[in-house]
Amino acid sequence: MKWIFLACALCFSVLTYAASEHFVRFEYQGSTGYGQLNGQEVYPIEGDLFGEYSISSKPIKFSDIKLLLPVEPEKVFAVGMNFASHISSPSNKPPPLFLKLPSSLVLSGEPVLVPKGATNVHFEGELVLVIGKEVRNISEQQAKDAIFGVTVGNDITERNWQGRDLQWMRAKASDGFGPIASTITRGVDYQNVLLTTRLNGEVVQQESTRNMIHSPAKVVSYLSQYFTLKPGDLIFMGTPGRTRALKHNDVVSVSIEGVGELSNAIKF
Repeated sequence: MKWIFLACALCFSVLTYAASEHFVRFEYQGSTGYGQLNGQEVYPIEGDLFGEYSISSKPIKFSDIKLLLPVEPEKVFAVGMNFASHISSPSNKPPPLFLKLPSSLVLSGEPVLVPKGATNVHFEGELVLVIGKEVRNISEQQAKDAIFGVTVGNDITERNWQGRDLQWMRAKASDGFGPIASTITRGVDYQNVLLTTRLNGEVVQQESTRNMIHSPAKVVSYLSQYFTLKPGDLIFMGTPGRTRALKHNDVVSVSIEGVGELSNAIKF
């Protein structure tokens, strides 16, 4: 049933935004690779998705593959206070940033296993940037070319730990606190798409990414002054609106028009 849901969601995205490209990372017959998603078929990538590649003319049925996390990042960054509807930050100042961990990531469809002692866990639906080049000390104009594509994320947060701990490591980067969609999408205007978060089917967040205070290019350029960004690195771009505490067996779904969707059950 999980794969039927994912297939329907992914196909809807592809059909709605025909000019965009959707890539998945998958396992098939013991091998791991990337492919371009087209309806119910995946066309394997030959070469380096973040470099030079070609697309095979021989498709694989979507039902025959096992989806994997879309990237294996070295670094996972996140922007805080990037929507006035949530918490604002000055637009003329550097973007507020923090780190998540690669081990925070969990694929859409997998359960989020909340660690012991967490009692005030909130959802945060977000746009996620996927870096496509190794860059350092780049301008905002150059930063636009460094963004390979985007995906959908949920920056799960334990609010009590966030307020109490010296840093947000436990609150933001515990195992499973970074669900992401299975697709990487290119060719969509990700600075002007509707982000929607649902809790057990109820819309709890909904806002356009055009309301981000700090643009993707600004964030990437700023980060590159201090960190070497590499292909596959991720940047969570902040959440809009209000959030609320989750309980056992809640299902959080985040969708971004033209980009994709994720859905994960929360297990305490």
